[in-house]
Amino acid sequence: MRNPCSQRIVDIAPSGIRKFFDVVSEMKDAVSLGVGEPDFDTPWHIRDEGIYSLDRGRTFYTSNAGLKELKVEISNYLNRHYGLEYDPIHEIVVTVGGSEAIDIALRAMLDPGDEVIIPQPSYVSYVPCTILANGTPVIVELKEENEFRLTKQELLDAITPKTKILIMPFPNNPTGAIMEKEDLEEIAKICVEKDIFVLSDEIYSALTYKGKHVSIASMPGMKERTVLINGFSKSHAMTGWRLGYACAPREILEQMLKIHQFAIMCAPTTSQYAGVEAMKNGDSDIEHMRQEYNGRRRFLMHRFHQMGLDCFEPYGAFYVFPSIKKFGMTSEEFATRLLESQKVAVVPGTAFGACGEGFLRISYAYSLEDLKIALDRMEKFIKEIS
Repeated sequence: MRNPCSQRIVDIAPSGIRKFFDVVSEMKDAVSLGVGEPDFDTPWHIRDEGIYSLDRGRTFYTSNAGLKELKVEISNYLNRHYGLEYDPIHEIVVTVGGSEAIDIALRAMLDPGDEVIIPQPSYVSYVPCTILANGTPVIVELKEENEFRLTKQELLDAITPKTKILIMPFPNNPTGAIMEKEDLEEIAKICVEKDIFVLSDEIYSALTYKGKHVSIASMPGMKERTVLINGFSKSHAMTGWRLGYACAPREILEQMLKIHQFAIMCAPTTSQYAGVEAMKNGDSDIEHMRQEYNGRRRFLMHRFHQMGLDCFEPYGAFYVFPSIKKFGMTSEEFATRLLESQKVAVVPGTAFGACGEGFLRISYAYSLEDLKIALDRMEKFIKEIS
């Protein structure tokens, strides 16, 4: 019998994040610091709106691009927070999480052989989605000494005549790195000069701890060449609602909508009604969670210093990316031994690209109590191996 599977799919490695958590689920008294999911419940006023929509029998399909009311509120939210102006009808599509938005943007824009510059360490789906869209990933290895920011020279060195898209994964998962206005101005200038489009994944934009997030789409000449990806999972603690969105020039959005139309139909109706409430009245929820995360971030940095664990200070998302190079172990080995010895699960940095070797991703989307238990165990482990 012939091979029933596509070789292109077979050749794509599965996500490196899930491996440890399959083990943790079967391990008694284990503490996981690996999953990038808020530990907060969705705020009640948002849940109530979802419940109300069901109570009113709103179980129909919405339009393919999403509820008009939701798209209007997304437009208002982006203008209120980041000074961006998007036409709700022609420049916004509501998606099943930010991940779908990444996928359909790449598929709508790439032809075979087009190159996509992907800074790493970064979210695990960029490379597979590029390959599935017939594009060619070009990896730029971000450096700790640059606080894992993308520099002008790193971008210039990666550009070829085949370069079409630059992915901007900031605030960054897994490093927590951010790009400030001055950083973005240099990158934007190159994109305009070299005629490169940008896919800006800003899913963590609400969770920054140094100044205010700036979108590259707000830079001169960039709105018309940027697809902005965002969603509700991280900012509003709505991971299971599966609700995201993309904002893009009409020419690009029409093609993205075509894929969304045939593959998805529309995002969940109940989630969309809840999303309207989140956009309208959720700013105080975001601020509360942001302050809580910032306290946890500072606690982790303090404990790392106490135990002699090197870590640059991250200012975005809810991750830290400590270096374990001085212990003479690979990231995979360190994470495995930590799990076996102390029942603490973290993610090896290599799950986010080869240049993540020598680092661990630790999420602080967990209670301070859990973080204290995990860090005490981690300190004990470090004393043992030292």
